[in-house]
Amino acid sequence: MCGIVGVIGNGSAAPLLLDGLSRLAYRGYDSAGIATLIEGVIDRRRSEGKLQNLAAALAIRPLEGTTGIGHTRWATHGAPTEINAHPHGTTRVAVVHNGIIENHAVLRAELEAQGQVFSTETDTETVAQLVDLHLARGMDPISAAAAAFRRLEGAYALALIFAGHPDLIIGAQRGAPLAVGYGTDEMYLGSDALALAPLTRRIAYLTDGDWVIVSRTGAEFRDAKDRPVEREIKLTRLTGAAIGKGNFRHFMEKELHEHPVVIGDTLHRMINPATRMPTLPDLAIDLTTISGITLSACGSAYYAGLTARYWIEQYARLPVDADVASEFRYREPPLTTGQLGVVVSQSGETADTMAALRYMKQQGCKVMSVVNVPESTMARESDLMLETIAGPEISVASTKAFTAQLTVLAGFALALARARGTMSDAAIENLVAALMELPAKAAQVLNDEDTIRTLAVQIQDARDVLFFGRGSMMPIALEGALKLKELSYIHAEGYPAGEMKHGPIALIDPSVPVIAVIPSGPLFEKTASNLQEAAARGGRIILFSDATGAAKLAGITTHSVILPDCDPFVAPILYAIPVQLLAYHVAILKGTDVDQPRNLAKSVTVE
Repeated sequence: MCGIVGVIGNGSAAPLLLDGLSRLAYRGYDSAGIATLIEGVIDRRRSEGKLQNLAAALAIRPLEGTTGIGHTRWATHGAPTEINAHPHGTTRVAVVHNGIIENHAVLRAELEAQGQVFSTETDTETVAQLVDLHLARGMDPISAAAAAFRRLEGAYALALIFAGHPDLIIGAQRGAPLAVGYGTDEMYLGSDALALAPLTRRIAYLTDGDWVIVSRTGAEFRDAKDRPVEREIKLTRLTGAAIGKGNFRHFMEKELHEHPVVIGDTLHRMINPATRMPTLPDLAIDLTTISGITLSACGSAYYAGLTARYWIEQYARLPVDADVASEFRYREPPLTTGQLGVVVSQSGETADTMAALRYMKQQGCKVMSVVNVPESTMARESDLMLETIAGPEISVASTKAFTAQLTVLAGFALALARARGTMSDAAIENLVAALMELPAKAAQVLNDEDTIRTLAVQIQDARDVLFFGRGSMMPIALEGALKLKELSYIHAEGYPAGEMKHGPIALIDPSVPVIAVIPSGPLFEKTASNLQEAAARGGRIILFSDATGAAKLAGITTHSVILPDCDPFVAPILYAIPVQLLAYHVAILKGTDVDQPRNLAKSVTVE
C-alpha cells in the first residue's frame, strides 16, 4: 500500500514530509517523492528505490517551502521508475495518490483529445491532468478538484496542492484511508495516524466518499454529494516513539520478540481478572441469537480465521464458513440476518476485507471486526470491534499481529461458548488458565531461539519445503509456509497432513524438508502415521512438538524443535512463534530484505 503525507506548516515542509514517509515505509514501496510550494511555484524531487535515495536527492537539491505533499509508491500502472514516482502534476497542480483510478484510460483519451499532454504511464497523472484542465478553464482549485473527483472511478486516496495557493491542500478518499491532523497554526494530511504521530495526536478521519479542504486554520469536510459535513476530531494513542527498532537489527526481529507482551496485553483486554472469564466490550450483538458465522480475511489474518473456525465449531457449536476475502466478495454467498459476519485485519483497511464487510452488512448481518487499529475504517464500520493489542507492526510480514488475532479469537470463542451455554464455567476456566500461561511459554520459545537459528541452516538451500498440520494446527502449517515464501523466497506449501496422499506425497524426496507442527494430543497419532509415510520415501522430517511428541517420533526425524507442553486449545498460538522465527532466520541467511520483502506491501488497499 502506498503512503501519503501532507503539511501546511510554519517551517520547512520537506524534512517533515520525509520523516512522515519514513513512518509509512513499512507498508512497502518502490519509489518516493515530495512536492512543495516555493513562493507559490510547485517544485518536486522524486527517486526510485528506497527513501535514502530521495533523501540524497534532497541533500543535493533542497526543497524550500512550508506547504507540501509526499508519497511512497508501490507500482501498479507503470514501472517503479523516477518518472512514474509521485507527485505527478503540471505547473498548476501536483497530486499524490493511493489506489487505482479504474477509468483512467477513458479519461486519458478524453483529456489528450482536449490537448492535455501526459508524461507518464500512470493512472495518477490522469487526476492531475483532469484538475489542470479545469484550472486552465478558469475554475478555482476547490471547484476544479470537486469537478475532477466526480469523474473518478475506483479506489483512491488523494492529496493535491496548487500553484499560488500556499495554504491549501485538498484531499479525497474513496476506498483508501486518509486522515487530517490538527496542529497549532499547522495542519497535516496522512494515510494514517502513524505518519502524523510526531506532529499531532489530534486526528479526524475522512469517511468513504469524503473530500476535505485543508487550510492553515483548519479543515472543511464535504461528503460524496459535496455537502458540508462534520468529522469528529479524536485523540490517537499512537506516539512518535512507537516505531523504533530498539537494539534489534530489524523491525521483524523486534516484533517477534514482542510476542509474549502482545499476547499478555491482549489477554488482559479479553479476560476479566476477577472472574477469570472471557469478556467482550458492550455488545451491539446478542451472541445467543447467532445462527452461524461467516468469516473473511486475507493472508495471515485468514489463517487466524481458519483457526477460529475450529475453536468456534468445537466449543461454541456454531457452524462457521471461512473464505479469503478476495473470493468471498465475488462469490456472493447467500447470508441471513441471523448470521454474524467476522472480518480480521491488522490494518483495518484491507480493500478485499472491507468489501467483504460491506457485503455482509448489505445482506443484513451484524459484523464484528478484529483489528489492530481502532481508528481504522473497518473498526468504524463494524457493529462490534475487538482490538488486538499489538501496537504498530512495521515489518511487512505479519508476526505479533497474527498471535494477537489468534488470542482475540480464542477469547471470543470462549465468550461465545459461555453465552450459548455449550461449555460449563469450569471447563472455560481451564481453557482460560491455559491462555494465561501463554506469555511465559512464548518467552520460553524465544529463549530457545538458537535451536531455530541452527535449524535454519538446514533449510536455506532448499528449493521446496512442505509444512503439515492437522486440525487447528493446519492453519499454522499454512502460516509457516507463507512466512517462508514471503521472507526467503523459497517455495513452500502448507497442507492438512491427511491430504498428503492426495498429491503432495509426490513431491517428497531427500531434498525436500517436511516440517510438521504436531503437539502431542488427540490428533498426534494420525499425523505421526502420515509422517512415517513421508519418511519412508526419503523425506527429511523436521518436527515442531513437545517433549512427548518428539520422543515418539525420534526414530524418523532429522531435527526436532521441542516446545513447552500446552493445552491443545492454545497450541496454535504458541506454535505460530517458532515457524515465524524459522522463516526469519532462513531469510537472514539468504540475505533478503526481511522487513520489506520484494513485491509486498503491508496493507493492500487495492485489489
